[in-house]
Amino acid sequence: MFISVFNRDNNKNRDWGRNVDSFDYVIVGGGTAASIIAYRLSEKGHSVCVLEAGPPDSNPYIRVPAGFIKTLFDPRVTWQYSYEPSPATNNRSIQVTQGKTLGGSSSVNGMVYNRGQAQDFDGWAALGNPGWAYDDILPCFRRTEHRIGPGDDRYRGRSGPLTVTTAPWPSKLVSAFVEGAQQQGHPFNEDYNGPVQEGVGYYQSAINNGRRVSTASAFLRPAIKTGKVDVRTHCTATRIVLEGRKAVGVEYFREGSNETLQVRAGREVIVSAGTLNSPKLLQLSGIGPEGLLASQGVQVHHALPGVGENFRDHFSPRLVVRGKPGVDTLNAHVKGLPLVMQIAKWMLGKPSVLSLSPALVHVFGKTDTALTRPDYSLVYTPGSYKQGFIGRLDDVPGMTCGAWVMRPKSAGYVRIAGADPRLAPRANPNYLGEEEDCQLLVKALRAARRILQSEALQPFVDLETFPGTQVQSDDELLAFAREYGVSSYHLVGSCKMGPSSDPMAVVNHELKVHGIHSLRVADASIMPTMTSSNTYAPTMMIAEKAAAMILDSTLNV
Repeated sequence: MFISVFNRDNNKNRDWGRNVDSFDYVIVGGGTAASIIAYRLSEKGHSVCVLEAGPPDSNPYIRVPAGFIKTLFDPRVTWQYSYEPSPATNNRSIQVTQGKTLGGSSSVNGMVYNRGQAQDFDGWAALGNPGWAYDDILPCFRRTEHRIGPGDDRYRGRSGPLTVTTAPWPSKLVSAFVEGAQQQGHPFNEDYNGPVQEGVGYYQSAINNGRRVSTASAFLRPAIKTGKVDVRTHCTATRIVLEGRKAVGVEYFREGSNETLQVRAGREVIVSAGTLNSPKLLQLSGIGPEGLLASQGVQVHHALPGVGENFRDHFSPRLVVRGKPGVDTLNAHVKGLPLVMQIAKWMLGKPSVLSLSPALVHVFGKTDTALTRPDYSLVYTPGSYKQGFIGRLDDVPGMTCGAWVMRPKSAGYVRIAGADPRLAPRANPNYLGEEEDCQLLVKALRAARRILQSEALQPFVDLETFPGTQVQSDDELLAFAREYGVSSYHLVGSCKMGPSSDPMAVVNHELKVHGIHSLRVADASIMPTMTSSNTYAPTMMIAEKAAAMILDSTLNV
């Protein structure tokens, strides 16, 4: 165990005094972004306190890439939330999981490393966020990364703490899908994190020697070894302590205790609790929409209407096909003696199903050839999941291909459910709330189906089992998506970055909360628009950028 011990728990008074713990920086959250920020601040000798609501990342399944099947539904290491019902998704309460352990979602996610498109970040800058254009943030991507494998070094990092590899899995099904996509006009792309994203190829993942590389293992553990970082697990932040319009600390409680504790920040409080819990903490602290706060019995300290708004997530229905008899899918390796053999291979450092990300092949495509850049993603794995749901392997061999619209226009909200910090936030990304998203998703599903029906895959595919070939028209495909689509766990936008002239902006381009001194938000919640990617890599970039700006500010004091 590598976490520091509470050695000052006798401080029970709620007023600042000489016995109250004080650090240069207090970071709320011990996840993806927090780990990197703590590491960079400690490198420069600053003292940091990290408050994490979950446990240490000692669960053995965290180290095993395929262990996500176990951890994803384990409330001990994840927040098990559900979105509020929405008519566009047949009033279903869609489950959404977020990491609740050191490393956050980087300790339980699919490990896919996907930065997005240069135009995504140029778009952020055009919205009034100087310093966030692609050329500005590319060094932040490179600083984090230790890329092993092909890639142009003008774009890729080779010496950062986080290892990024292309996991080996010699499979005829994988090769056939790549060939089938090319037959449908998708060019092969050796490195989608290079100059061009479009095309078909193999996913890159934060996996090294068959083990997951989380930001806790790559950044937070080395930061703790400096002696400058005090990590406190099982500690839930309840509010940001304000003196006037300045953040001076954080109030929290330890799991199993009703005792209220505080920790002081001499320089800044940094909120990196994630896209659901960061706006929740701001709202509990009296920073947010006046009407919402008043209705939930929270005193308004600073009216900021955008807190919790602009919330987005990738919505993904998945097609499933059954393999022909004898076809070697992942399903054949996860039970009985075959699983024992895979475990042995994993322990010996050989290619194994245990060392794989759930996503092996990508297609980044255009719904219209006239477009200048891709607008949908396909995710393929040579295994089938029950009802197309990633995380629960089927009993029969098959293949799964998910689809999602890269930059959904639909946006929803994150709101506190009351003044009690133990209450889960109310959230709804408003999936398929915009007609354009509906049209693009149907086209993406058709593109996935064409590849699964391609000549290259015909020797391996028996029939489509989900939704089945009886579903053909646009309306039928959309109805299927509404009924069975799920979260991709790509949550962004609820503490939007933007200039003060934007009434819905929560933080400025330096990630400082508008109207509050010494308070920043640094995680995926600050994204003003959705990236054309998974959110793991962009969140790490945001953390690197935040740390650099924080350190720059110390030089100007």
